[in-house]
Amino acid sequence: MVRPDHFGFNPQTAETNPFMHTPQALHKNEEEIRDAAVAEFESMVSTLRANDVTVHVLPSRTDVMTPDAVFPNNWFSHHQDGRLVLYPMLTPNRRLERQNKTLVELLKKNNIPVSKIIDLTADEKKGRILESTGSMVLDRVNKIAFALASSRTIEKEFEKWCKTMDYEGVYIVTSNTHKAEVYHSNLFISIGTAFAVVCLDVIENAEEQELIKKELEHLGKEVIAINLKQVYAFCGNILELQTKDGKKKIIMSKTAWHAFTGEQLLRLKKQGEIITIEIPVIEEVGGGGVRCMMAEVFPRV
Repeated sequence: MVRPDHFGFNPQTAETNPFMHTPQALHKNEEEIRDAAVAEFESMVSTLRANDVTVHVLPSRTDVMTPDAVFPNNWFSHHQDGRLVLYPMLTPNRRLERQNKTLVELLKKNNIPVSKIIDLTADEKKGRILESTGSMVLDRVNKIAFALASSRTIEKEFEKWCKTMDYEGVYIVTSNTHKAEVYHSNLFISIGTAFAVVCLDVIENAEEQELIKKELEHLGKEVIAINLKQVYAFCGNILELQTKDGKKKIIMSKTAWHAFTGEQLLRLKKQGEIITIEIPVIEEVGGGGVRCMMAEVFPRV
């Protein structure tokens, strides 16, 4: 996780992110927004650690302003075999978030292997964008990646990633009605060990919706369907983690918790203990949720 030392409204990302609100809309100034975000971040780190989840924290870069640095899962991904992937990102000020050397030092210091670095960032110059586990939702067990088409998730780059990482890719074309909303796939799909939370309403046609649902069920996932209103409450932006002793925890925001139905929460509780995090300012100003704040890493076993 990366501390939001410069957190604030980012006009560059706002062009493709309808989930964001200006500080003025929240009746707060920039300093109040930053301080609130830092407090939410620190509380989230404490809550995760109190629930036996290991958290490694990077500070934001000090030499540049990076208002969205709190969302590190867009510039790198780490994998069980130790490979570390660096990604091509859409906006110039988000590209500044990358701290390749500092990240590698932090990982190795904490017994997290880095066997190979795969750097895709040069593809930014070709307009081939893929923002890591924001653009892709991974079934790491079955090595299948799901991605929804957007300006931040270009099909050719997704295909290149799947070939490089030996994943099967499922590239989903969204309807014209929802093209502006689908800036990142991880707002609409979350895949756990044995469940999948998904909003099928954004997919082009009913036949394709059914194909995606059947594919998830074929992978052994219990499919929990959410609607677009729940997407805007970050119900799709949740993440299953493991504690130090292997217990499953499902991390979601308080916003998402209140938006899920009682029946949906009961189904999720069967998959792991639910941990709720309160991050209203980060959600409303940054336009991302708890899943976006966490980049998974895999220690040596």
